[in-house]
Amino acid sequence: MLYFYTNTFTMKQLFLVVCLCMLLMSCGSSFQGFYNTHKADLGTTSFQVPNFMKAVLGNISPEVKHAIGNISDFKYITFKDVNALKRQRLVTEMNAVTNNGYLDVFRKNTPEQTRIISVREAGTVVTDVIIFNSSKTETTAYYLQGNFDPEKIKSFTDEDTFNTFSNDLLQNYKTNITPSFNPQN
Repeated sequence: MLYFYTNTFTMKQLFLVVCLCMLLMSCGSSFQGFYNTHKADLGTTSFQVPNFMKAVLGNISPEVKHAIGNISDFKYITFKDVNALKRQRLVTEMNAVTNNGYLDVFRKNTPEQTRIISVREAGTVVTDVIIFNSSKTETTAYYLQGNFDPEKIKSFTDEDTFNTFSNDLLQNYKTNITPSFNPQN
C-alpha cells in the first residue's frame, strides 16, 4: 500500500511539472507583450495604427514608403530619459522577443547603443519586422507586419535611413491624429 501511495504521489508531481513546463513554453515573449507591458510607463510615447488609420502610413516620404512596402500592422514605442538599469532591462526584454522565432538582419551592441533589426520570414518574403534602437538617453522600438522585400528592410541598418523613417512616420502620424478646431470644417 505504501508503494502505491508513493508512486501515485510521484505521478501527480510529474504531471504538475509537465503541465507547468508546457504553460511556461506557451507564454513566449512577443512584441505585443512587450508593448502592453510598457505602454503606460512614465516617459513613454506609444501608438498602434488601427486598420481605419492605415492611410496615415501612406503619407510618409516615397523613399521610406518604398523601403517598407505594405503594412498590415504597426506598433511604435519610445522611452525618453532612460537610466542604465531601465535600458538594460529593455534590451534584455527585446532580446527575449527576438529570440522567439526571429532572425537577426542586423545587431550592434556597444556600451553607447544597441541596434537590432530582426525579421520573420515566409519563404522569400519578410512578414514581421522588429526595429529596436537603444541609446543612453532614448530607446525606440517598431513592429511592422506585412509583406516586405528583405533587401529593403536591410536599408534600415543605415542610421540616416532609420532616422528619416522615424521622423517622417512620427511627423505624419501626429499631423493626421491632431483634431482640427477650425469651425469652417
